[in-house]
Amino acid sequence: MAFLSATLDRVKPSPTIAVTTKAAELKAAGRDIIGLGAGEPDFDTPANIKAAAVQAIADGRTKYTAVDGIPELKQAICAKFKRDNALTYDPAQVTVGTGGKQVLYNAFMATLDPGDEVIIPAPYWVSYPDMVLLAGGTPVTVAATLEADFKITAAQLEAAITPATKWFLFNSPSNPTGAGYSWDELKALTDVLLRHPHVWVMTDDMYEHLAYGNFKFCTPAQVEPRLYDRTLTVNGVSKAYAMTGWRIGYAAGPEMLIKAMRKVQSQSTSNPCSVSQYAAVEALNGTQDFLAPNNALFERRRDLVVDLLNSAPGVICPRPEGAFYVYPSIAGCIGKTSAGGVLIDNDETFAAALLEETGVAVVFGAAFGLSPNFRVSYATSDAALAEACQRIITFCKGLT
Repeated sequence: MAFLSATLDRVKPSPTIAVTTKAAELKAAGRDIIGLGAGEPDFDTPANIKAAAVQAIADGRTKYTAVDGIPELKQAICAKFKRDNALTYDPAQVTVGTGGKQVLYNAFMATLDPGDEVIIPAPYWVSYPDMVLLAGGTPVTVAATLEADFKITAAQLEAAITPATKWFLFNSPSNPTGAGYSWDELKALTDVLLRHPHVWVMTDDMYEHLAYGNFKFCTPAQVEPRLYDRTLTVNGVSKAYAMTGWRIGYAAGPEMLIKAMRKVQSQSTSNPCSVSQYAAVEALNGTQDFLAPNNALFERRRDLVVDLLNSAPGVICPRPEGAFYVYPSIAGCIGKTSAGGVLIDNDETFAAALLEETGVAVVFGAAFGLSPNFRVSYATSDAALAEACQRIITFCKGLT
């Protein structure tokens, strides 16, 4: 009898965490490493949010809370959805988890049976397919290519739907590409979903406030209200509020689904950190004045990285609408040999050789389901980004 579960054989460790860990190990060993793998803002959590956490500690708010969120936070989430997305929910339709990742996982655990399919556009966040597999479902990927601006079409979505489809998992702006769907592009997808009432919609809106230029964020239930009763709208405070370590994600949807997700959480982690919940109340209810200047800084970094990477031989780097990632193609580098003698036969060997020869850590595209590419997180300083991109340019110029 095997000791480890066969379910574990269905999944793999997170490649993004692996890259970040490897970069940290090399840095600790004395190597000059620039890590562009982590999806984490380099800003500090705003002072008013930290002060709310300190006050919560001083007030003794350090006990267990309700399983999936304190009433004050659920009210703040309802107000946020109304204010930002024109979506009306009551607290019974809201759940709070230990990060958006747990919220997504709870939803899959509460709804998936063997044979159930989840449609996932690729490139995708690395954890999506593995969470589906852990929950017993089957991920069905649909390629969103560079030529299509990393967005799937209505025809592709229609073709992917089968009688076994339970969820369509939607992420805009996207991790890893930064691609954002316009209102009209999303409306074309929701029109398809209206024709298939057995398919539910799960949105990952974590990068909602990281939108640049003329791009305007929208979410499926906002674009098509007739999908409201079969949509789980997921969000959190990690990215826009620079609260990655606080671990607070949330979602709103039909009360039946929220109750089922609460049951899953009650038998796993129970409540999220009490202090983090009070900090999240302040994040959602307090001033939002820092969002615009932070966005302007991210947009400047995006343009810096895109312009530099497009000067690297063999690299094509689209200019994304949001988030803090770019997803360059290295199709022009495949089949060449690095200055260190490594044959670049795929994006994983490209990323490994880049790290070894230049000290720049990126995540290879196969981890996100679409190759040959790599992901750069530009959530770090301008100086580090400029130096890293120059090293990438030099690396690519050295390919023969």
